[in-house]
Amino acid sequence: MLLAGALLAILVALIANELVLIRRGGRRLAPSDAVRLINDKDALIVDLRAATDYKRGHIVDSRNIPMAKLDDEIKSLRKHQSKPILLCCALGSSAAQAGVKLRAAGFEEVYPMSGGINAWQNAGLPLTTK
Repeated sequence: MLLAGALLAILVALIANELVLIRRGGRRLAPSDAVRLINDKDALIVDLRAATDYKRGHIVDSRNIPMAKLDDEIKSLRKHQSKPILLCCALGSSAAQAGVKLRAAGFEEVYPMSGGINAWQNAGLPLTTK
């Protein structure tokens, strides 16, 4: 009985945590879902990594806005406010933080990519250096 109660408490905590993350930073997308968003809805891809990492390889047609400069660049993203925005970083944590900032700034369709560029590469999806 005690173990079942503990399991139930853990499940409730995990579900509550996911709901808070979704509400704050947007639903996190797996790389395969990100590809669908890019292809079906012409999403703007924002790469939040440092410029040196971006130059080593990035998603085709992505825009590099390092996380440290995101606050300064929000105005330039306003012209894309009607499009969904896919956020990617190295591992996915910075993308979630950026999602919170963009939602607070009034952007509605913001999707951090779960696992970041590492997950993208592990899924066998291409990067470019151009």
